[in-house]
Amino acid sequence: MIPGMNTIQRQRGLYYEDFHVGQTFEHHWGRTFTRHDAIQYASMTMQFNPMFFNRSYAESIGYADIPIPPLFVFTTALGMSVEDLSEAGGPFLGVDGLGFLLPVYPDDTVRSRSVVLSQRVTKSRPGWGVVEWRTSALNQRDETVLEFTRRNLSRLRPTNQETA
Repeated sequence: MIPGMNTIQRQRGLYYEDFHVGQTFEHHWGRTFTRHDAIQYASMTMQFNPMFFNRSYAESIGYADIPIPPLFVFTTALGMSVEDLSEAGGPFLGVDGLGFLLPVYPDDTVRSRSVVLSQRVTKSRPGWGVVEWRTSALNQRDETVLEFTRRNLSRLRPTNQETA
């Protein structure tokens, strides 16, 4: 605690028991991507494919504009889901079935939604369960631009004996 600060700590995120198969989360905010975002991300991550920073080239190979780098869109959609799905902690267990379905262009706004696919209590880690979600990122026209499945360990709600 910082001296002189009156802070209250609280649990953030959801417990394993707060999820149920079929439950849908509409993640808040969304993100509008800009041309600057595309160029800066491509430069910072050394993606020197000219389609990410040269509109004429991107158009010559069939894009309507400079596309936003797909991994940038993926990590943004994943990040939008954290507060609802995994902020309480627990190791990230991986992503499967990542599909880039449509390009995202400057001035597109992407939001994400997740559905609980499965959950099970672990045998090897008492007090934890595995939750699996399918996340979709949608643009402002409600077109799905990408989808993926991910899993996290999620804490089980402490029992009265554990908190006593």
